[in-house]
Amino acid sequence: MLNARFVTLVGMTLAAAGTRLLPHPPNLTPIAAMALFGGAHLASPLAAFSVPLSAMLLSDLLLGFGLHPVMPFVYGSFAVTVWLGRWLRTRRSSVAITVAAVCGSVVFFVVTNLGVWLVGGLYPRTLDGLVTCYIAAIPFFRNTLAGDAFYTVALFGGFALAQRYFPALDERGSAALGSA
Repeated sequence: MLNARFVTLVGMTLAAAGTRLLPHPPNLTPIAAMALFGGAHLASPLAAFSVPLSAMLLSDLLLGFGLHPVMPFVYGSFAVTVWLGRWLRTRRSSVAITVAAVCGSVVFFVVTNLGVWLVGGLYPRTLDGLVTCYIAAIPFFRNTLAGDAFYTVALFGGFALAQRYFPALDERGSAALGSA
């Protein structure tokens, strides 16, 4: 059922996805933060996974990103990040959110670069090739951490602030209207 909380959460997720259309440094994007945010705040597991991953798919299509062999690794890493967000549902402290955001960044780095090594064709499928792949990805990891930190603060902080001014956005306040 649609209620103010659900509409706000979806709207914030779509707005974050829309920032991918703006010029930005490589890997400085809101995707992991969207996955973490959706997992933490959307009550339904189906919505928690489908809202951020659908927003990512929509922005990928608008950006003209085609399907390539590494995409299952990318989407899979963000599905794991949604799961980290589900873990946050009962642990909403700034420390827990920070730990989950950093873990999401690490999962993305490890999983997607493993995918690049396995199916990307850029590196030999040897231990040296795997190490070379991860070393080449380190400069992008800094941007991943920065983007995840910025957008996690923006989404979680922005929603916490909105809840303070609009009580209907609180889970308890929206429970009578249906779950978010």
